[in-house]
Amino acid sequence: MNHNHLDAIRTVQALGLRLADATARAVEVSVHPSFTSLRSVQTVIEADGIPIAIGAQSCHDEDAGAFTGEVSPTMLAKMHVTYVIAGHSERRQLFGESDDVVASKLRAIFRNGMTPILCVGETLAEREEGATKDRLATQVISALGAIEGDDVGRLVIAYEPIWAIGTGRTAEPTDAEDAAGFIRSLVGETAGDPAAATVRIQYGGSVTPDNAQSLVACANVDGALVGGASLDAGTFSQVVDAVARVAGHTGP
Repeated sequence: MNHNHLDAIRTVQALGLRLADATARAVEVSVHPSFTSLRSVQTVIEADGIPIAIGAQSCHDEDAGAFTGEVSPTMLAKMHVTYVIAGHSERRQLFGESDDVVASKLRAIFRNGMTPILCVGETLAEREEGATKDRLATQVISALGAIEGDDVGRLVIAYEPIWAIGTGRTAEPTDAEDAAGFIRSLVGETAGDPAAATVRIQYGGSVTPDNAQSLVACANVDGALVGGASLDAGTFSQVVDAVARVAGHTGP
């Protein structure tokens, strides 16, 4: 819940100026503004030809109905939204979204031709109890049970170590790789090896220009879900450049 529509426009325009053609080709970048900024951001991106996909932060699981204050996936699809985040840790913790609710949202997002970014991750208490894999398995298996056929391979899964967000603790690349590798193995066991090979797994815990490259260099980490660092175009572009370097397109 940051940036009004004017701030969002300025940020996206500045980001577009900072993304070199080589960087844009090396990685896929999406921005996820608030609902009130989506139309403004969509207009700027399409009018200026900025190589950025439009994403949303959440949606309801019904296409229409008496759900005052909610935003339907159908509405988002009409605005050319490509990605929708589902099950972000803040939605789970602050708004009580259960695994069942998240699964229902995944179905709604796919039903409307968009791609979900499924967020999973453990709290500090769960990590200290040694329950990281149990929590990840519960979240991932519940989500995969809601998805059919080839959609599993199109899914994006973001590992959010909640214990490393705003706690002063830092996740190491080994933490990211252990979790991402486990998540990929769960996808393979549940949906088969082809799906495990194509599913994209992101890391999303306090990503900065300083740690992005080492985190994304992990074998099973395919990208980053960037939080606070995305609010500033300069900082966000540095993260994008760091990820692009791992892809081997923009230098050493």
